[in-house]
Amino acid sequence: MTKKSDAPSKRTRVKRLHERGRYDRETIYSILDATPVCHVSYVIDGRPAITPTLQWREGDRVYWHGSNASQMLRAAKDNDVCLAVTLLDGLVLARSALHHSVNFRSVLVFGRPEQVPDHEKEMRMRNFLDGLYPGRWESLRPIQAKELKATMVLSMPIDEASAKVRTGQPVDDEEDYALPIWAGVVPLAQTTQPPEADPRNLPDVEIPDHVRAIKPG
Repeated sequence: MTKKSDAPSKRTRVKRLHERGRYDRETIYSILDATPVCHVSYVIDGRPAITPTLQWREGDRVYWHGSNASQMLRAAKDNDVCLAVTLLDGLVLARSALHHSVNFRSVLVFGRPEQVPDHEKEMRMRNFLDGLYPGRWESLRPIQAKELKATMVLSMPIDEASAKVRTGQPVDDEEDYALPIWAGVVPLAQTTQPPEADPRNLPDVEIPDHVRAIKPG
């Protein structure tokens, strides 16, 4: 996906098992929106590095944040990076060792992140938090100027990106289907559990509605 089109670039075109490649924005956005966890790869002191962090999407841009002292953020700003998101959906058991696989959805986004200007940082942080827990920002103490000053937010356009998706059963060699070996898929899913209160909560503080709205399952 290059320059807001669905055509893959040289970097994003899926070459191995190319039929699993997806370049439409609906697929790419749905994967980015499904989990905040991502990994950002970058170069520091001439060597490759990768850091796990949290991302969020607003329109056709992806954001992440951290401390101003973060080596990753300082190395990533205005330089080429790759942001990756992966969702593991199932274990695929085949009739031969090398045909075992996993069902997954993944996205790679390439680009040069820009630093969000100071006057936008609070809004972007609010969008991030309320995207995870709608309505929580208003219930918190106001963010302090020194906290914002110590925070860097990066933003990158989703102009050069691709998804890769695997679904379904194992694909074995045709002659192996006659073997008496169990094969199939063990589905995996991330689930939420009931909230656990901080033991230092004040006695009269109740679970807010925006936490109750996060249903276990």
